[in-house]
Order: sequence, then C-alpha cells, then structure tokens
Amino acid sequence: MIDQITEKLGLNPASELDASYLKCIQDLSSHEKVQSMKKYMQHKNIDCFEHCLHVSYGSYCICRKLGLDWRSAARGGLLHDFFLYDWHFKKRTGIKELHGFKHPDIAMSNAMHYFNINKTERDIIYNHMWPLTFRLPQYKETYIIVMVDKYCALMESCNLWNSNSFKLLKLPAASLNHNLIFKKLIRGH
Repeated sequence: MIDQITEKLGLNPASELDASYLKCIQDLSSHEKVQSMKKYMQHKNIDCFEHCLHVSYGSYCICRKLGLDWRSAARGGLLHDFFLYDWHFKKRTGIKELHGFKHPDIAMSNAMHYFNINKTERDIIYNHMWPLTFRLPQYKETYIIVMVDKYCALMESCNLWNSNSFKLLKLPAASLNHNLIFKKLIRGH
C-alpha cells in the first residue's frame, strides 16, 4: 500500500518529510473502507482515494511549513471525502444535487464509525466545504484543507494534475518567495 501511495504522489520515503507523512496516514490508508474509495471517481480520471491523497499531502506540507498540526491535516485530508458512493449518479445516491452540502456529514459519520479521530480532524472533515456549507472552520488546519481541496479539485477537473503539482510545497519555508510562487502558478510551471 505504501508503495502505491509513494508512486502516486511521487514521494521519496528516504526523506524525513515524506517518511513522516507516510507514517501518520499508514493506519488509515491501509483500511479496507478507505481503500474502497478507489471504486468511486471524483474528478475526471482521478478516483476519490487519489484525490484525498492529494489534499492530504498538500495540506500536510503546508501545515509543516507553518508549524501547525500537520498530522491532523494529513489524516483529516485523507478522510475529508470519505463518503463511499458515486456522487455522479443520482439514481444510485439519490442526492446528486445536494452532494456538495451533504457529503461532509456522511464522511464525518463514516470516519467516526471506523476511526478514532481528534477534534481537529473532525473539524476538517465536517467543514471542508466552507463556504458552501456556511459552517465556519474552527482551526487554521481546516482553512488550509479548504484551500488545498479547491486547488486539487480544479487541477484534477481541468486535467492539469501532474507530478509537479506539489513541487512548490516541498521547498524549504525559508526559500519561499511569494512573488516567484505567484508567477510560477500563473504560468503553470
């Protein structure tokens, strides 16, 4: 399982950053119900499990740089869309039109049923669709998940996702030049 995640995200298990990430999600990612997220497409050709990996890892990197609770960000990010159905088909779910509003509640219920999650992880799962759901996040980590989730959804939906999508997040915090980052994001490099 860890090998698949390493390959999907382009991780280097020898690096402390990536090894730490893999360690904090290992129990969740190997669970059969989390693995079942691979059955459901999320955006274009990206399944729900892979999307959640993208959000989880991106949020983990940002929270580490900012000195926030990176473990909860990684774990909450992996479970934020833990709703276990294909939202694209109304006949199967009965809630296609309401999916954006309803799935955080379903993901929360599933996460609490299968795992012991902390209050930050609960806030991440429950409030990751802000502002659509009108519930204000209570933690900085949740706001990061909100933004990373939107970034990943956009990149995946527009078929722009590639191995460089997290490149800027892996730079040491001291080397970040916000003007350079903005220019690179606009040009797509």
